[in-house]
Amino acid sequence: MVFLIQQTMIYAIPLMIVALAGIFAERSGIINLALEGIMIFGAFCGVLFVRIMQENNVFTQQQGQLLMVAAMAVAAALGALFSLLLAFSAINLKADQTIGGTALNMLAPAFVLFFINLLTHQTAMGMYVGDAASWFMIKPSTFGLPRDHDFGFLGNLLINKVYLSTYICLILFLVLSVILYKTKFGLRLRSCGENPQAADSLGINVYKMRYAGTTISGALSGLGGFVYALTTANCASTGEVAGFGFLALAVMIFGNWTPLSTALAAVLFGLFKCIAATYASIDINGDGVAMLAQIGVSPYVYRLLPYLITLVVLAFTSKNSRVPKAEGIPYDKGSR
Repeated sequence: MVFLIQQTMIYAIPLMIVALAGIFAERSGIINLALEGIMIFGAFCGVLFVRIMQENNVFTQQQGQLLMVAAMAVAAALGALFSLLLAFSAINLKADQTIGGTALNMLAPAFVLFFINLLTHQTAMGMYVGDAASWFMIKPSTFGLPRDHDFGFLGNLLINKVYLSTYICLILFLVLSVILYKTKFGLRLRSCGENPQAADSLGINVYKMRYAGTTISGALSGLGGFVYALTTANCASTGEVAGFGFLALAVMIFGNWTPLSTALAAVLFGLFKCIAATYASIDINGDGVAMLAQIGVSPYVYRLLPYLITLVVLAFTSKNSRVPKAEGIPYDKGSR
């Protein structure tokens, strides 16, 4: 049970943080279909930063948590920078936002794979030394306890073999959700996605708020991309994130553009993604024998589950979704 919950959270956390990225952009009025591309770019930047720091011995293994936080900050900053391409095309050039997002989704993997090949002469780029688990996981030694210390069910669930990035992302999710719905900035941002003309008449700079929403969205997507690479790809950048950006869009729509519902949807989708990836290790009866892999179902069915559930959920919930009214509509200050 502990294993299943921990693995579910490993997949749910990137979905949750990237879905929140989509909420910030679309609540400001910008459709951010580039979540997948920005995740790929953020994963590459974070992994490259870790590799350079390790190669030059800037951080020791004992300072792994500090290195991870620094890499998360770098991935977020460069993800925000990359998202400015979408913001400029959508806000200043008033280009079609769907096409702009698709273009970034095509640009990011090409850019990343080119530089991976240039730097490593391979198709994937990993850490310079060690492995992600030994550097970035919370360990009993952090609390001055022996390696084989038993924390009990709750302790093993919350502390043992858990990435610090999980808690950082959860705190970030809560803080940004409060900012979006309980602050003046959040109210202004949401008003620009609902009725930008009315917001402008009250002195709100619509262009500035949409830039802010898209930039925050890019930062969260870049961060989510690095967290994905860290927790599921052993801190390696491969030019893809297994469709997590598109799954995050489905999570956002299923969550009706609200943080709480989105978080619950991310856990649901994370569970199915966990089953797809770890079905051979899931113990059904708790006796260490009966695994999902032994019940005679093809492994391709498990791998299909997250995407099949996505289609089913969207088919039944999309009609009740309340999309921000001005989403995807370029704002012209001269129009009324």
